[in-house]
Amino acid sequence: MHIDILTLFPEMFSGVMDESIMKRAKEKGAFTYNTVNFREYTDNKHQKVDDYPYGGGAGLVLTPQPIFDAVEQTKSKQQSNPRVVLMCPQGEPYSQKKAEELSKEDHLIFLCGHYEGYDERVRQELVTDEISIGDYVLTGGELGAMVVIDSVVRLLPDVLGNEQSAPQDSFSNGLLEHPHYTRPREFRGHKVPDVLLSGNHAKIDEWRHYQSLKRTFLRRPDLLRDRELTSKERKWLDDWK
Repeated sequence: MHIDILTLFPEMFSGVMDESIMKRAKEKGAFTYNTVNFREYTDNKHQKVDDYPYGGGAGLVLTPQPIFDAVEQTKSKQQSNPRVVLMCPQGEPYSQKKAEELSKEDHLIFLCGHYEGYDERVRQELVTDEISIGDYVLTGGELGAMVVIDSVVRLLPDVLGNEQSAPQDSFSNGLLEHPHYTRPREFRGHKVPDVLLSGNHAKIDEWRHYQSLKRTFLRRPDLLRDRELTSKERKWLDDWK
């Protein structure tokens, strides 16, 4: 996968992209990335990329010309037809399902805006996906793009090392993840559940399923509304209710 990030502040990405799992993923060749400062594409002699909105109002709006030119040239360099993702509080609420969908692409372009927003023609003509990471407003799209990119890259083949890690994540199967324990067996009077020490993998799997469903029921019951429950899951839910 190749990822292009169009931003006015490319230096913001170096810390996230060059550390931890992201760094290892790059070293393995799972993905490459490039930051593009779209200010460099403006034809304004003062290198302005924003202007006052028609009709009046507070704030400034990003002008279409530098963004259009940056996206078109970025596509041309890669000779591809990528998904163009606009980070925006008006966008589709981000989810694990969306991360899995994007992880199947070969090329992604992220647009990170600032100021009051984008000229509407950017949305209409360039963008394939609008994504929001939550019902709140940030000063720019960079932090949101980092969140989405991290969640996508970790799903790429061989990035996590253990192929079972991603499928067991919260939301991957529609449920929150079950509790985890490690050494020591007892810590300050709190013991690891006996079933996890039993070596009986069938019982361990059932315990994890039970705990995963229970945690979802208690913390995110909304996730269960459209879930097709098995008879065992229905019995567990009835018991808890």
